[in-house]
Amino acid sequence: MNLLAKFTTIIDRFTESVGKIVSWLVLFLVILVSYDVTMRYLFQSGSIALQELEWHIFSLIFLLGSAYTLKHDSHVRLDLVYQSRFMNDYKRAWVNFLGSLFFLIPFCILVIVSSWPFINLSYIHLEGSPDPGGLPYRWIIKSAIPLSFVLLLLQGVSYMTKNLIQILEKE
Repeated sequence: MNLLAKFTTIIDRFTESVGKIVSWLVLFLVILVSYDVTMRYLFQSGSIALQELEWHIFSLIFLLGSAYTLKHDSHVRLDLVYQSRFMNDYKRAWVNFLGSLFFLIPFCILVIVSSWPFINLSYIHLEGSPDPGGLPYRWIIKSAIPLSFVLLLLQGVSYMTKNLIQILEKE
């Protein structure tokens, strides 16, 4: 039990660190959008590359922040059943454990495995933006997909393990 708890602590600390780093991207995105809007509306000087960089950063925030969101139990779920008076902490731990085991972890593995050909093709063809003046090397942003799901998979294993510990301690 103690080994499992240490394992989850290591993953949780790593996820917390990644989440804090990713949170700085929010500030950078706000500054970038402010600059873009100022340049576009006050100086009539827009940039396709700058606009694409904005959605790339937003994608990174969303993708890389998903494990952090799971760690803090702030993900979306159907609270109609989960928060009902018929569910106690023991039953919630079972729902979390089984949901992680049968849905979260297999889905993460599916996305990780199926995204490699997608990134590989982008890399081989040196895919860039189809817009004139857009960003090159689209494979870099596409690589954030499996990376984010690896982080989510790790945090999912930690989440599942914590719920397993809670189940075993209750029994």
